[in-house]
Amino acid sequence: MPILPRLQQATKMMSRRKILLLVLGCSTVSLLIHQGAQLSWYPRLFPLSCPPLQDSPPRPKHLTVAFLKTHKTAGTTVQNILFRFAERHNLTVALPHPRCEHQFCYPRNFSARFVHPATRPPHVLASHLRFDRAELEGLMPPGTVYVTILREPAAMFESLFTYYNQYCPAFRRVPNASLEAFLRAPEAYYRAGEHFAMFAHNTLAYDLGGDPERSPRADPAYLAGLIRRVEEVFSLVMIAEYFDESLVLLRRLLAWDLDDVLYAKLNARAAGSRLAAVPEALARAARAWNALDAALYAHFNASFWRRVARAGRACVEREARELRAARERLLRRCFGDEPALRPAAQIRTKQLQPWQPSRNVDIMGYDLPGGSGASPASEACLKLAMPEVQYSSYLLRKQKRRLAARPRPQPVLDNPPPPPPPRPIRALPRGPQGP
Repeated sequence: MPILPRLQQATKMMSRRKILLLVLGCSTVSLLIHQGAQLSWYPRLFPLSCPPLQDSPPRPKHLTVAFLKTHKTAGTTVQNILFRFAERHNLTVALPHPRCEHQFCYPRNFSARFVHPATRPPHVLASHLRFDRAELEGLMPPGTVYVTILREPAAMFESLFTYYNQYCPAFRRVPNASLEAFLRAPEAYYRAGEHFAMFAHNTLAYDLGGDPERSPRADPAYLAGLIRRVEEVFSLVMIAEYFDESLVLLRRLLAWDLDDVLYAKLNARAAGSRLAAVPEALARAARAWNALDAALYAHFNASFWRRVARAGRACVEREARELRAARERLLRRCFGDEPALRPAAQIRTKQLQPWQPSRNVDIMGYDLPGGSGASPASEACLKLAMPEVQYSSYLLRKQKRRLAARPRPQPVLDNPPPPPPPRPIRALPRGPQGP
């Protein structure tokens, strides 16, 4: 074949490839790429209308993250994202000492003593704790990115009231477990400083290390100082009502792929265990009672949207749509053509049965249609829907085995001394619970 026609044919083929790349970049074609234990569910090429991350050349993925898991804010879903990322990249996850159960001895102020020694030094931290900057910075490596999440306080308080009704004394005192009765006169039921009181008043402020008894109206300087301390530490404050947009900002902050932030909704209550919508009068009362939380949420919700605007709102919304489409494909792939949350009693896979806080609250979960299996795909699906308690226990066992298998250098001694007897595990000291 003459050279000129061959060049013309090659040019046509290159043009077709460019067109194909454009089509793939703007489509929602589902890809399934096996990469070790990771599965890809969305087009690798982003739409050309969305600018790439500004760093050039592209940054490597950031591997050290501390997530302050606040209560009833979709934090368990974010935690699961971080746990799966850590597993795929063979990272160490900080996990609580057994005496702390699956939380870092919450509601006590966080201490590095609460971290299991087999999970130190960590790359990732994502379990419940009460924030203490000095302790966390002493535990996590330099360069760690700190992230947290907030939720609209009225909706969050309804969830807290239902979920912790059998644990929080202030809630137990309310006749007929009535949220309306509590909010009509919260001072009649609430006792500052008693066990689990933080679930009944300004829980976000407490989790962030603040004093839940401070009033932003009476003491605006305290609110300003708390906001400043949060902004100094946390590189991103996510907003639960805009979860997918928050994940887009998270993945950009950490230079992760969209694959890395795919998720299944975890720790969700059944419809019968929650209000479909909090009536406006109750919502106003909840925000007034939790005024410090309401002020924090208002500030960081506004700053969240300023951040979205700087990233390009149209671009963030488009990535969020891509994320939702990829998530739907993933859920169908893992849990059947019509994936649905189901009550724990209907979940056959024991590893996926969520913990139930009381007989009055039904926490839903997913189940694998064909059992847990042993393939990489089924293992990935199992982890996608694994509740916090089971996943934390699994990671602790895995990291203990990894530590035990690690070779240890042996000193060379002429007359080595006999090995010392094993030391008993010391009880963790009991300290004050904070305000």
